[in-house]
Amino acid sequence: MLDFAIFAVTFLLALVGAVLYLYPASRQASGIPGITPTEEKDGNLPDIVNSGSLHEFLVNLHEKYGPVVSFWFGRRLVVSLGTVDVLKQHINPNKTSDPFETMLKSLLRYQSGGGIVSENHTRKKLYENGVTNTLQSNFALLLKLSEELLDKWLSYPESQHIPLCQHMLGFAMKSVTQMVMGNAFEDDQEVIRFQKNHGTVWSEIGKGFLDGSLDKSTTRKRQYEDALMELESTLKKIIKERKGRNFSQHIFIDSLVQGNLNDQQILEDSMIFSLASCIITAKLCTWAICFLTTSEEVQKNLYQEIDQVFGKGPVTPEKIDQLRYCRQVLCETVRTAKLTPVSARLQDIEGKVDKFIIPRETLVLYALGVVLQDPSTWPSPYKFDPDRFDDESIMKTFSLLGFSGTQECPELRFAYMVTTVLLSVLVRRLHLLSVAGQVIETKYELVTSSKEEAWITVSKRY
Repeated sequence: MLDFAIFAVTFLLALVGAVLYLYPASRQASGIPGITPTEEKDGNLPDIVNSGSLHEFLVNLHEKYGPVVSFWFGRRLVVSLGTVDVLKQHINPNKTSDPFETMLKSLLRYQSGGGIVSENHTRKKLYENGVTNTLQSNFALLLKLSEELLDKWLSYPESQHIPLCQHMLGFAMKSVTQMVMGNAFEDDQEVIRFQKNHGTVWSEIGKGFLDGSLDKSTTRKRQYEDALMELESTLKKIIKERKGRNFSQHIFIDSLVQGNLNDQQILEDSMIFSLASCIITAKLCTWAICFLTTSEEVQKNLYQEIDQVFGKGPVTPEKIDQLRYCRQVLCETVRTAKLTPVSARLQDIEGKVDKFIIPRETLVLYALGVVLQDPSTWPSPYKFDPDRFDDESIMKTFSLLGFSGTQECPELRFAYMVTTVLLSVLVRRLHLLSVAGQVIETKYELVTSSKEEAWITVSKRY
């Protein structure tokens, strides 16, 4: 996973609440610029809610007070870092513990996690190898699912409006379930059941740390617990079936089963990967296609690269890594969409950023959405321009932020490959077109999405 946790309103605030719940509060004062509490009990929570999301609140805060700012969550001081320069001073590239995993597990009421450094390194390596083996073993499956979607779109008249978010979520669910959990999910009814339970769990994760709303609603709590129990039951069954046996298809769970993990760790890790991969993959696919429909020149360049690499031949794993411009398109998609707008880390020892002392046990937010559109780092930050990633220094910055290279999370790495294959299949056969007059508004949550359905049309290249 990303070396930084990822959040936004409802989910974001709840996850911040989870950190504060897990660790004792620091009551030390700070000379860091920022705002005083609006309310004694809730701190600046009303300001965050009024801003629409934590990301939008941080944008305003950094614009007013600079790269290092502070605010109050309840009675707890929170520090936010909003430029690459100050993040460089705080990020430890040797960190292997995963805040996102820790937060998500706490919200799911899971207990395992943390561990000593050597164990964290081992589990990180296990995850990396798991993703590599899963993608290699299931490339043909991924290609098949992409071609099925292509055939569906080819069957539509050119005037047909296609609900992009809906189709990408369905595609991601099919891809993730079969590649993570196996061929039982070749059955569409199994995928639909998983998607329903996934949606219930994902929408409720974190609620209650702030307002206790889940615990106050017996119906919602029962629905959430039933959905989580059904997901866990499915995973337990698959884990039991895969233990001590050999299968022709290697799935992600196999890597966990073959690692030195106990049953509870396997269950939790497979749950986290399944939940997160579905959403990250769906949103990356959605935003990439959205930007291509509004960037004719970028789509033309991508088509030319795909044609040059594959010609009239099939999409193959041997050639997929040659799609350098496609990777730039995906990096620019993550940046422009601010796919994961905020991350967090607990200050485990007293530290210093710029001229400011950050006390031990302070929650430090990485305002990635602010950083990703900082004009001092990204010229013309609101322009969708994949060519900016030709610059090696830009790629190093992107890697530092956890979106590429050694700090890239397994779920994002998985999503990059799935989206690359999908775009290779779609763009070589179709022009992807926007719907005239459509304005796509952004909703900043755990992973950034559009507020409403995004519609596109397609036309055949040949």
